[in-house]
Amino acid sequence: MTVDGVLRIDDRDFDRLVNYIKDAYGINLEGKRALVEGRLGSMLTERGFNGYTEYLDRCFMDLRGSEMQQMVNSLTTNHTFFMREPEHFTFLNDTVLPHMVRKNSAKRSMRIWSAGCSSGEEAYTAAMFISEYLGREKHYWDTRILATDISVKILAAAQNGVYPRKSAQQLPDGWVDRYFTDVDGERIKISKEIRDGVIFKMFNLMDEIPFKKEPFDLIFCRNVMIYFEKETRAKLLERFYDVLRPGGYLFIGHSEGIPREMKKFEYIAPAVYRKPLD
Repeated sequence: MTVDGVLRIDDRDFDRLVNYIKDAYGINLEGKRALVEGRLGSMLTERGFNGYTEYLDRCFMDLRGSEMQQMVNSLTTNHTFFMREPEHFTFLNDTVLPHMVRKNSAKRSMRIWSAGCSSGEEAYTAAMFISEYLGREKHYWDTRILATDISVKILAAAQNGVYPRKSAQQLPDGWVDRYFTDVDGERIKISKEIRDGVIFKMFNLMDEIPFKKEPFDLIFCRNVMIYFEKETRAKLLERFYDVLRPGGYLFIGHSEGIPREMKKFEYIAPAVYRKPLD
């Protein structure tokens, strides 16, 4: 049924969708009917589906999973931009990077993970700060950042590295000229040097973390857990704790928090936590 130009989803199909996304990805869409209709309705209409029942049946019967992946892409891709929540990057520059350089001077490597990286602006912003901080010494360090997301489509866009010029307007003066090239006046492309410093992989945060070659010095997981239920958040925080090195940092969104019962992490600053040193 279409109301005011928006294809509406009935209770049965909404429950089907909510339960699947919660079980498969830990994301709670309860109470987010308007978001579902806003992100899926026009796509269903354009593709000729008669309604959500027909579309969900197609998704669940598609053995290749391409329909389901497209739906997940539509529901989970979030708007972001460079230098979002700038206090984190000030803290990165003033506290975390000096700590990592001191701690890891022998191996000359940094382990940073952008979990739920969306279209890559967070990881690329961190890579630019590292480049600025290390300067000529960067050549002697392994500073590659792991960036993961569940959306194959958004990861492909992140790897391409093309963004609206306005998405970079909060970066420090001179950085756009230093780290980007113009595409067409409206869009800019991040430099190969910075792109090569980020490794993008598909990963579902509901799964066990396989990236255990070395513990991480810093994990970004910002504005992601806000969609998770309390139990799912707690389990994910435990997994983050296990793969952080002692003294390693966790950045979460400023609208998020770590439950009081999760006492393992030390509170350092707003939305900044740390695994205690041994």
